[in-house]
Amino acid sequence: MSYLNKRLSLVAVACAFASTHAFAEDSSLTNPNISAVLDGFYQTGDRGLGGREEGFGLGETELAISANIDDMFYGKVTAILESHDGETEIELEEAFIQTMGLPAGLGIRAGRFLSDVGYLNNQHLHTDSFVDRPGAYRAFMGNHYFDDGVRLTYVAPTDLYWTMGVEVFKGDKMRAADMYEEHEEEGHDEEEHEEHGPREYDTVGVYSAFTKFGGDIGNSSSWQVGLSYLYNANGKVMVVEGEEEEGHADEEHDHEGHTHSASYTGENTYIADFVYKWAPNGNYKYQHLTVSGEYFRVTDTFSFEEGDHGHEEEDHDHEESHGDDYFEGWYLSGVYQFSPHWSAGVRYGEVDTYELHGDHLDPQKLKETELSLAWHHSHFSTVRLQYTNQKGTNFDGFEDDNIVSLQYVMTLGAHGAHQF
Repeated sequence: MSYLNKRLSLVAVACAFASTHAFAEDSSLTNPNISAVLDGFYQTGDRGLGGREEGFGLGETELAISANIDDMFYGKVTAILESHDGETEIELEEAFIQTMGLPAGLGIRAGRFLSDVGYLNNQHLHTDSFVDRPGAYRAFMGNHYFDDGVRLTYVAPTDLYWTMGVEVFKGDKMRAADMYEEHEEEGHDEEEHEEHGPREYDTVGVYSAFTKFGGDIGNSSSWQVGLSYLYNANGKVMVVEGEEEEGHADEEHDHEGHTHSASYTGENTYIADFVYKWAPNGNYKYQHLTVSGEYFRVTDTFSFEEGDHGHEEEDHDHEESHGDDYFEGWYLSGVYQFSPHWSAGVRYGEVDTYELHGDHLDPQKLKETELSLAWHHSHFSTVRLQYTNQKGTNFDGFEDDNIVSLQYVMTLGAHGAHQF
């Protein structure tokens, strides 16, 4: 072998070693984080608005893989498996890329991901301190709203933590279904569906904006407040008025079905949230308290359109909106970890909605009072016992009840840090 060839071989070995050493410094480039979350439960009754059902069951089993793609991008994929009515449903919850290190505090996320509106929505269900999400989330966000789209965020260079962002989504999970009235004459209902539906939905249907700011109070306390707005171009229920007073919804518009779509929608959703956390000297391991709450208001929910059901002179342009109707919901919760392995929580929430019956709206109300006690052997394992007092007015599919739930949540493998 010539001197030149020997020198080239040594250079190649040195380059290979340097490259391997560089990748080893960031292990996620070669060893991605892979995890699974197991969620099982037993429950003595049915929870309303898409909550867990009576008996033994599985919540969301989560399979996730994440890693730094390179020094500029991070990626994550999360699949969820859930059992319902003897069938296993599989859905892709996350599949996104995230920029890292953009200048001026900017960040971009693209793909499928959890919206950052509100406080709980951008957190996975297994991180919750209660068996189910609050009723407002189950009603207005389909438990947690994730969708295909893009997000732009900005973190301001201020002493006080301040971030803001905008999102654009496809919006399929937030679509409202049309409603059609029945008619005495044969064929009218079918004609009405042909004339007015299915509606042509906007392919980009949801736009959101949010801001969050917070800070510390001494060494032991911290806080955060947020305001969010979500515009849903396909969120208003279009009601075609008919000759009778009894209306019915499309088969897809199922308020009590088990789905990750919102049960109650409108054009505009406003959310205000806050969270306060306390831990002695900032040490959360042995003792800490979390108090949080959110308020939802959903407006422009119904739009009424008149037609003459197939007569020669038709007027499809008359459209009337009930501006006074709106949905709202809120919750307030407190969770206290009083030892390294035990925590207790209390949560109260209400949801106020309307159900359309003919030419009028019937009010619906859900009240939930919940008490939980959880044992945490480690950061990766939780066993929770929860009592829920549920009171529902004018809802189909569930009744007033006292429900006891026993749940386990177990994490296998590496898992990223939880949100604030």
